[in-house]
Parts: sequence; C-alpha cells; structure tokens
Amino acid sequence: MHIHFLGAADTVTGSKHLVDTGSHRILLDCGLFQGYKNLRERNWSRLAVSARHIDTVVLSHAHLDHSGYLPALVKQGFHGRVFATPATCDLAEVLLLDSAHLQEEDARRANLYGYSKHTPAEPLYTVEDARRALNRLHPLPFGEEIELHPEVTVKYTPAGHLLGAAAVTLRCQGRTIVYSGDLGRHNDLLMPPPEPVHEADVLLVESTYGNRLHPADDVLKLLGDLIRTCLQRGGSVLMPTFAVGRAQALMLALHRLKRAGEIPAQVPIFLDSPMAAEATQLYERHQALLRVPPEEVAHLCDGVTLVDSPQASEALTRSHYPRIVLSASGMATGGRVLHHLKVMAPHPKNLIVFPGFQVGGSRGAKMIAGATEVKIHGEYVPVKAEVRHLEGFSGHADAGELMDWLRHFRKPPRHTYVVHGEPEAADALRTRIKEDLGWRVSVPDHLARIELD
Repeated sequence: MHIHFLGAADTVTGSKHLVDTGSHRILLDCGLFQGYKNLRERNWSRLAVSARHIDTVVLSHAHLDHSGYLPALVKQGFHGRVFATPATCDLAEVLLLDSAHLQEEDARRANLYGYSKHTPAEPLYTVEDARRALNRLHPLPFGEEIELHPEVTVKYTPAGHLLGAAAVTLRCQGRTIVYSGDLGRHNDLLMPPPEPVHEADVLLVESTYGNRLHPADDVLKLLGDLIRTCLQRGGSVLMPTFAVGRAQALMLALHRLKRAGEIPAQVPIFLDSPMAAEATQLYERHQALLRVPPEEVAHLCDGVTLVDSPQASEALTRSHYPRIVLSASGMATGGRVLHHLKVMAPHPKNLIVFPGFQVGGSRGAKMIAGATEVKIHGEYVPVKAEVRHLEGFSGHADAGELMDWLRHFRKPPRHTYVVHGEPEAADALRTRIKEDLGWRVSVPDHLARIELD
C-alpha cells in the first residue's frame, strides 16, 4: 500500500492524493493548481498516474483547488465513481460548470484579441466535460460508512470551512487513513467548528495557515470602518469574493453592519456573480449545516441587488455613485470582477477589499503586496485605489486551531503528512507537530510516492 502525492504537496493548491491499496486506487480530492504560472502549467500535464487506472475519487469539498480538475480527469479517461457529501455535490455542479464556462470564455477572448502564446488557445476542459464529470457524482452523507472495494471503506466527518466540507476516513486492509481536507475555524460566521476525528494510522493534514494566527481584531467592525471611510470620500467598495462560502459570509456581515447602523442602510449593495446567487440558494437549502439562525439565512439577500446578466454587469461598471460590489473571483484570477477592477483600481477614492487567503502569484496576492499595476486582459491597469486585506474572513483554521484539532487524536498516528500549504507554512506546522505533540511527521515532496509500512 502506498500514497502518491500528485498535488498540494509543495504548495497550497491542486490537492490530489492517490491511495493505492494494491487492488484499488482512491484519489483523495481532484483539484486545480492555481496561482503562480509554473503551478498553473501543471494542470496541462498529464497525471503521473493514468486516469484510467484510478478507481474512485473522494472529494473533501467543492472548492476548485480540491475539485476543479475532475472534468480534466474524466476527459483523460477516468470512468469510476466520485463520492462527495450531498451539499458538496450540489456546490460542485455550480462550481465546475462555471469553471468550464470561464475557461471556454478565456480561450475565446485570447483567440479574439491574440494575447495567448498558443494558436489556437484552448480550454483545459469544456462545459460538456464538466457535465460528464458531474454525472459520476455519488452523494455520501456525513457519518455513513460505505464499502468502495472489499476491505476498503470511506466515511465523512464534518470539517466546517465550507458547506458540505468533510474530513475523510479510509479503512484499508485493517489500516485507517485520515485526510483532513480543509479545516474550518472555531468562530466562523457561517459554519460550525470542525468535528474531531479520534484515530488514524496515517494522517494527511492541511497547513494553509500553518504558520500564522488569524488577527484578533473584530473583523466586522474593521470592515464597517473601512466602508464608512470610503463612502464618506465619495468612493465605491469592491470586494473580490469566492462565490461559494465567502460571498454568503460577506452578505451576512453587511446585513449585520447595516442592522447595527455601522454602515448606511441606504448604500446599494450589488452581488455581481450568478454563481454566488446560485450558491446562496444552496446555502438556504442546506441551512441545517450552518450555525446561522434560519431567519437570518432567509434575509441574506435583503438589500442586495443580484446582477444576473453581462449587460447589467457592464452597466454597473459604468455607474459612478457610491456602492458596494461583491464579484467573483476571490483572488481576482478571472470572471466579472476583472471588469470592475479595470474601472475602479485607477481611482484613489475607491476601496478594494480582499477578504481571505490569497494564493501566491494571483492578482489578489500581488495587489495586497503593494503592486502599482496589474495585468488584466492583456493590458496593464494602474492600482491607485486603497487596497486592504482582511484575513479575518478566511474560512481556514489557523495554526492554533489546526493544533487543537490534532489534539483530539487519542494516540499519535504512525505517521502524519503535512500537505496543502506553502512551503513555509507546511514546515512551520510540521515543526510544531513534532515539538508540541512528539509525533512522527514530514512534508512530502510533489509527486512523492511513499510506501506505508
């Protein structure tokens, strides 16, 4: 039996961990690489293992760095089952179809304006590829253990972080392998804390925030102060946001700020992301998984204008009155938010707020690092607007919360592998696990293939 680390082993993106029992091959997550160009280029390379030789995919949650490669895997010949929680199945449909549409649109624009080095530019996968991948999804509720193959079972445990997100427990030939997926926070706005897992022979744990703690500031008060100041100088606020999870948390935050009188009740709020609007409906459908009272979930969209067409989005970019715009994507890597950035970034009176983690190499990461210009659609756009980063909106457990989750194990795993983190974060968590818990722990290299003794 071995584990082959096909992604998220030297970076915080592209999660793919292949467990080979000798008779059955299970891919834990099937994510896209995002961020730096050299990482994104990995999406275009065939996997080190043939897609046809993978029997089962088990998704921890729906974010694209954990699920977004699935259509490419199916395109390459994968024909097995894909398991996910019911909420993850619903969100994956929204995310994967949107991802495919954006890739088709980016290829179309690149061919139209000639800014791609490839002729013709082609999408990594199409909407049809995404639909074929979605047809392979099988819902698996939390806590239900099912057999994938003789002597191989899988079970989900709630992980917080995102609607439907789960830690995965595989039992293979008498051994227990636990994969944390992405773990949520103790005090997340939307999601309850991750539930503990108590035993593992082999543990794979994420380390997105493995080297830092979330700020102790009251993030709602800070957001309210920033918005008020911006509106008072006649500016508008742009919040690039992940359409799933972050957009809903921000709408909840804005609803609470208005109700408390922290921001003007009359300021117009626009949600310029059809995918975020769809996802919000799914949050309402699965509200039993949330920590928010049902009556508050029902009012998430109060005072929010849903921008449902490209024409309406274009009209919004041309408007000049003070407003708050939430638009995907969260790291400004694509989508409608780029059109808003082109218009709003050059003006000092405006405010651009990035709520949550920004992968290195993304436009968001460059802007919070102080970039004075960013490249959008083949041209450089000056950045003169105020740019702020509010990590307090992150849905990831910080280093202390990761350690709290690990302390629930009744005995040390035989070996712990730290994955899904930038090198500095992963090594910081490895060091802390070794020194504070005394566990046997390491950070695997990309494409490492490790035998399980």
